[in-house]
Amino acid sequence: MLEADPSKEIVDNYLLKGSCFVMVYKEDIVGVVIITEVSQYENEIVNLAIQEKYRGKGLAKQLINSACDYSRKKGKKFIIVGTGNSSINQLALYQKCGFRIDYVKRNYFLENYTDLIVENGIPCLDMVMLKKIIG
Repeated sequence: MLEADPSKEIVDNYLLKGSCFVMVYKEDIVGVVIITEVSQYENEIVNLAIQEKYRGKGLAKQLINSACDYSRKKGKKFIIVGTGNSSINQLALYQKCGFRIDYVKRNYFLENYTDLIVENGIPCLDMVMLKKIIG
């Protein structure tokens, strides 16, 4: 989970208020997804991580689809997810799964993290929020 979000404090908070689902293969934890309720109509994927040796096999898409199914069964109409402006692979993944960019939380990572995050040579400054209609 800390690969998806480097702040242990933030991840611990997600675990306290969200539902965590774990993907297991032969007693090995392959991936996790944490979902929180935003409103009567909306859930949010707040953390999604796949263990490095299992990446590139479509497992993240399976977890995202499971999160959508779970949220739909809970009566939600939308599911949202936020990722860093520098998270190129994650932005592509969510859009491939039917999410669309909804809005941007400017300076989110500057204001909520003590250390500068750099991915793909790009400073992670803003959180890009994506949304998918599920119901």
